[in-house]
Amino acid sequence: MILSDKKIRELLANKSLIIDPIADNAIQPASIDCRLGSHFLVIDENLNDNGVLSFDKEIKYKDIHADSIILPPKSFILATTKEHIRIPNGFSAFVEGRSSIGRMGLFIQNAGWVDSGFEGNITLELYNANSLPIKLDAERRICQLVVCQMDQPSEFPYNGKYQGQTLSVGSKVYLDTV
Repeated sequence: MILSDKKIRELLANKSLIIDPIADNAIQPASIDCRLGSHFLVIDENLNDNGVLSFDKEIKYKDIHADSIILPPKSFILATTKEHIRIPNGFSAFVEGRSSIGRMGLFIQNAGWVDSGFEGNITLELYNANSLPIKLDAERRICQLVVCQMDQPSEFPYNGKYQGQTLSVGSKVYLDTV
């Protein structure tokens, strides 16, 4: 079940759900708007093995701290939300791009669900599908967090390799066991 604005406010008030800092206009009828942070990662094409990415090797990124950045056409970047999130056990969430931003050709993804028990800033995968560059400004509403109640609390809430992240975090797929 997707949570309403009323239930979201209730969970925020009793501090079960944490969104910090939360903007005054963030709570929507069935979601919470999140803003773009000021940390970005770009894959470093010169430092990865022969210009090829592999699931079994650590990927090298260029680390960028900026209040704005230009995303060229057909380009990919990792970014972070300004907000630190804590999803309580028994709830899950997913990140959706804002329609107004998608209409500019900016695809926003976070690779699926935000698991029950996750805490940290959310890393966003951004792709400019447009033929023109897109200027990304920190502090702008970029995506929305949709919170869902699960049928019961998780037996093992999330405690994985991205737990506690505070900046954009690159892929850690190389840590997976086969």
